Amino acid sequence: MDAAVDRALAEHPQAQFRRPEWTDLRGSWGFAFDDEDRGIQEGWPGRAEVFDREILVPFPPESQASGIQEQGYHPVVWYRRVFEIPPAGRAPRLHLTFGAVDYEAQVWVNGQFAGRHEGGHTPFTLDITAWLSPGPEQVIVVRAHDDPLDLTQPRGKQYWELEPAEIWYHRTTGIWQPVWLEPLGEAFVESVRWTADPDRFAVGMRLRVGGRAAKASHIRLRLSLRGRPLVEDIYALDGAMLDREIVLPRRMHRVSAVCWAPHHPHLIDASIELLAADGTALDLVESYFGLRRIEAVDGRLLLNGVPLFLRLVLSQNYWPQSHLAPPSDEAIRREVELVKELGFNGVRIHQKVEDPRFLYWCDRLGVLVWGEAANAFQFDERAAERLCREWAEAVRRDYNHPCIITWVPLNESWGVPDLEHDPAQRAYVKALYHLTKTLDPTRPVIGNDGWQNAVGDIFGVHDYAMDPTKLVERYGSAEALRRTFEAIRPAHNRLLVDGQTFEQQPVVVSEFGGLSIKPAEGELWHGYATTNDAQELLVLYEALVGALLDSTGIAGFCYTQLTDTEQETNGLLTAARKPKLDISAIRAINSRPAKSVPSEILDAIFQHEVERRRASRTKE
Repeated sequence: MDAAVDRALAEHPQAQFRRPEWTDLRGSWGFAFDDEDRGIQEGWPGRAEVFDREILVPFPPESQASGIQEQGYHPVVWYRRVFEIPPAGRAPRLHLTFGAVDYEAQVWVNGQFAGRHEGGHTPFTLDITAWLSPGPEQVIVVRAHDDPLDLTQPRGKQYWELEPAEIWYHRTTGIWQPVWLEPLGEAFVESVRWTADPDRFAVGMRLRVGGRAAKASHIRLRLSLRGRPLVEDIYALDGAMLDREIVLPRRMHRVSAVCWAPHHPHLIDASIELLAADGTALDLVESYFGLRRIEAVDGRLLLNGVPLFLRLVLSQNYWPQSHLAPPSDEAIRREVELVKELGFNGVRIHQKVEDPRFLYWCDRLGVLVWGEAANAFQFDERAAERLCREWAEAVRRDYNHPCIITWVPLNESWGVPDLEHDPAQRAYVKALYHLTKTLDPTRPVIGNDGWQNAVGDIFGVHDYAMDPTKLVERYGSAEALRRTFEAIRPAHNRLLVDGQTFEQQPVVVSEFGGLSIKPAEGELWHGYATTNDAQELLVLYEALVGALLDSTGIAGFCYTQLTDTEQETNGLLTAARKPKLDISAIRAINSRPAKSVPSEILDAIFQHEVERRRASRTKE
């Protein structure tokens, strides 16, 4: 196995909802392919001898990091792990959580069926207490079913052919996010949901108690900022649900001191203790939130009431050695740091519901995120049901992350190929939009990013024109935008369908660029344009980005893309995360004030003065 892969990932898999006592089940598991799908019939959950291979979880078997690296069709795979209940695990309940298993998972504990889950990008938790054996040794067996040829399955950019081609990549099968155990009492905190109100310097808390909720009497909540106590309250429980609004102390009522934004990503830490009537602690959960509000108003995006120009970069978040699974916690953090170092203020995760550890670092370091679904490629009733269910789980999982400012359930009409002519497909797009707004009314939603906008709070446009003057003609002003939306098809598709009109929706050029350096002879390549060398690429990059920064009409852009990915060699970084261009030069281009947000000029002057004073103090 690759020695560079970190086998001891230290961070909790869900920083938004973590307990001090947990057992990491990443590492070596037994493994077996089941190409003939005989495992259930032949009793594999109770047979150790069939697991004749070893895999490093959570890396998919197609990847080098897993130790397997077999990229052919293997629709059914099995895993087996022996573990001992840790001392803390002698609590009344033991919960087993899988971060993500692609696509359908069935789980057995000590040979007994414990549960199943469908959806390749979202977590699930099982209470496995009933199936634990009296002795210390316990056995978990997982069967993962992931049909590579089922195009109604939400798959993102995982290719159904054997070899990657065009914009499609190698598949990710089975377990690809962390697995862990948590000991729980008879009553426990099941979930917490934070809804920020920065105007009032307040936050809403909705908390659910699981298990035997009647055993719980009170909730003790502590809030702090950078270790400084803010709030300590105790709330009486009356049932399994608690709704409260908490107002921060008046001394904290300054936006720059407490609210979340890319240039001051303040996070308020929360400690939630579940108490019995006698004061005994039944559960302890650590969480956090950010005070921030995102709005789409009069053609602009506002963050905490301040105009915001999006400088996003498209990211597949795919690694050569580990595919959709990040190779280490360090690699996750470095990915976020690179986005900031390049001068972007955000990232559009493309066709993937990202690992919560990545979102944690975006929260912590101040990087905006467009949250996107992994789409199916064909449309029918089953495809619609599958995506709606998985997307609802994703929105609920990530609701608390302040970094996420927009939801994107569909991209470029993937899974709805006849959107213009099929009323069922148009109804489906609108249903996804309204489902998302129902689950989260606090964020803008893009119904179908790129073109064929049938519904949405923001209109996304994909335009890979290589001539900067074309971008100026199409997006340089509000008048140009209206003409483009009513008469021009930048990617051959209509920008508006089903009676939608262009009014005051913010417009983001959410894919553009895609520049590559001319590939070597025989090198696999797919992209939009090539340049002869790095210097030529830099010149064209500056011209394209400059055309959009000079627009007085748009609300932001998203450049394609952050890293080379498989044969898509149009990244600003190589697949190994090495810069192709001088990072400071890219940052300088991206950091230019945008003409559609005049206040950015004043912000730039202010920031320059802050940095000058900081440098002066450092010299002294």
